[in-house]
Amino acid sequence: MDVGRRRKHHEHPITSIEWRLCPALGFPATPHEGDPLMNDDEARTPGISRKTLLRAALVVPAAPLLLAGVPAPASTPSGQPLAVTPESCDDDDLTPPQMEGPYFKPGSPLRTTMVDGAGTRLTLTGYVVGLACQPIAGALLDFWQADSAGAYDNVGNRFRGHQFTDPAGRFTLSTIVPGLYPGRTRHIHVKVQAPGRPVLTTQLYFPNEPRNSTDSLFDPALLMAVQQVGSTRQATFDFVLNVPGTPPSPSPTATASPSPTPPGGGGTWQPYQPYALGAQVTHGGLAYTCQIAHTSLPGWEPPNTPALWRRL
Repeated sequence: MDVGRRRKHHEHPITSIEWRLCPALGFPATPHEGDPLMNDDEARTPGISRKTLLRAALVVPAAPLLLAGVPAPASTPSGQPLAVTPESCDDDDLTPPQMEGPYFKPGSPLRTTMVDGAGTRLTLTGYVVGLACQPIAGALLDFWQADSAGAYDNVGNRFRGHQFTDPAGRFTLSTIVPGLYPGRTRHIHVKVQAPGRPVLTTQLYFPNEPRNSTDSLFDPALLMAVQQVGSTRQATFDFVLNVPGTPPSPSPTATASPSPTPPGGGGTWQPYQPYALGAQVTHGGLAYTCQIAHTSLPGWEPPNTPALWRRL
C-alpha cells in the first residue's frame, strides 16, 4: 500500500463533498459529528505524503521529531531541500475537513502571533498548495484555539487571528500549545480559503497525545509534525486544497478580473460577496480597492482588513 495515499472514507472521495453556504456565518457547511466521514471505525496510519518535500525549508534539522515514523525532509547531498515537483500532490492528499465546533467567531484580527499569556510556545509553519502542488499565494488562514487552561475566549480575540500566505504559499503562526478540556484531545481550529475558492474548515492535532485514541473527531491525517526545541515546540503542516492547476494569486501588476462592483467605486461593500483583485467599493463614505481576491464575511469590512482592501 502506498503510504503517501490516504484511503477515502467509506468510498466517498473528499472531492465529492458538497460545499453549502452557511447563512449564519458565511462559510460553507462542514461535516458534523455523526457524519460517516467523521466516524471511521477503520484505523488509518498517518503516512508520509510526497508533499512532505514542501516542509524542507521549514523544519529545524537538529531537533528530534515527536511524530514517530516521520523522517527528515528530503534533501540533496549538499543539504539543500529538494525542489517541489508538479506531481507531488494529488486528490488523495487533500486535507480532510472537520466540524467547526461551537467556538468560531468571525472578524478575528489580522496577525501572525496569538501568544497571550502563559503556555508552552508553539511555532506552526507550512504551505497552502493546490492539487498540482502549486503554492497558493494570498490564501486565508483563520486560526482559533483554547488557552493553556482549555478555555476559549468568546468575548474578545485571545488566541484568535487570521493571516494570508506569502507569494510562496507559506505561513507562520506563533501561539501556544492549547490546553485540554473535557471530551477533546489537544487541537487547533483553522479555516483555509484560496482566493475565490470554497472555505475548508478543519482541525490540527498533536502527536503522542493520550486522548487521541478516545476523541471521536481525531483524524491521524491531520497530525502535525512536532519537534521539541528547548522549552518550545515547532510544528509543520501543509494544507492541500481542491484547487486544480494554477490558482488565482494576488499580483499588483495582474489584470483585474471582472469585478462584482462597478470599477468606479459606486458599489457598497457587502458581506458574503466574492471580490476580485482590483474591485472597488465604498464603505463609510470612503473608497477602497481590493488587493486580494476573496469572499467577504461579516467583520471583514475594508477599514478592518488592510491586507484585503487599500483606501483610495
